[in-house]
Amino acid sequence: MQMLAIDLGKQSFHIYGITGDGEVVSRKVSRAKLTDAVNRLQPQSVAMEACASAHHWGRTFDARGYTVHLIHPRFVKPFVKGSKNDAVDAEAIFEAANRPTMRFVPLKSVQQQDLQALHRTRDRLIVQRTALINHTRGLLAEYGIVMPTGASRFRLQIDEVIESAELSELAKNLFLKLAEEYRSLAARVSTLDDMLAEICRKDERCKRLTTLPGVGPIVATSLVAAIDDGRHFASGRALSAWIGLVPRQYTTGGKPRLGGIGKRANHYLRRQLIHGARSALLRIAKHDDQRSKWAQELQSRVGHNKTLVAMANKTARMAWAMLRSGESYKTA
Repeated sequence: MQMLAIDLGKQSFHIYGITGDGEVVSRKVSRAKLTDAVNRLQPQSVAMEACASAHHWGRTFDARGYTVHLIHPRFVKPFVKGSKNDAVDAEAIFEAANRPTMRFVPLKSVQQQDLQALHRTRDRLIVQRTALINHTRGLLAEYGIVMPTGASRFRLQIDEVIESAELSELAKNLFLKLAEEYRSLAARVSTLDDMLAEICRKDERCKRLTTLPGVGPIVATSLVAAIDDGRHFASGRALSAWIGLVPRQYTTGGKPRLGGIGKRANHYLRRQLIHGARSALLRIAKHDDQRSKWAQELQSRVGHNKTLVAMANKTARMAWAMLRSGESYKTA
């Protein structure tokens, strides 16, 4: 068998393929029997959607000598015929994987997934911390106490505000518990930040990336977790397009139309790169190197936000070049 397509699930899977004799294999397989079913069919390659648990199964089949193809679900959807079910999805994956121009998702290593899981956990805690800050500020406003916006101001002022406010004993105890919960979340985020900084110190690729303006341990480790050494991208421009740092294009009749940055992106990595660019842009007035002069001129011409995206784009492209060449950043 040339190729076997698998529609992934939690406990139920569906496999689809065509044997050398033209026989169509399409059947449901349980989780416990999936590996044995693939081994019996002995396909040259295995295709799956890049969805939940796809990288785990990809590594499992790759270790057994099969070529693994992971496809973005967006590229599979046009091949779905009729109503959606597991059998139809598996057939659509098979059809999509056989297209000669299909783009595949790189298989992540265990180390990449470990690092990515660390970033996702940190991101979740930050979301919870922000929600708690907003929740606490909203409740305080009901008592006529309006705190200034900003996480740093909340951290510095919350205890003093609670102590000095004219609140009932019940309300004061409630706000003290909310403040304690905030400190617990902040401590957990700080612990994960320390873990990422330690990983960055030990990884040579991350250490090189931190020499880039606007790149610290968070951005460096998220880049390595997402793209490894960048070998799956033909150029830095391809990487920045995948991250979502280029304008949407709608060209017809030879007339190009460019819009804002699109929704199709690695949103987490794009956000971190733009945060890094924002930090770097605050310091460019003190420097007169070529990159700083370029950013200053661009900001005066197109404005602050577009400059941030352009700087993040440039950072991503330079990061790709550094990962591919193994060189450090050199200031022009």
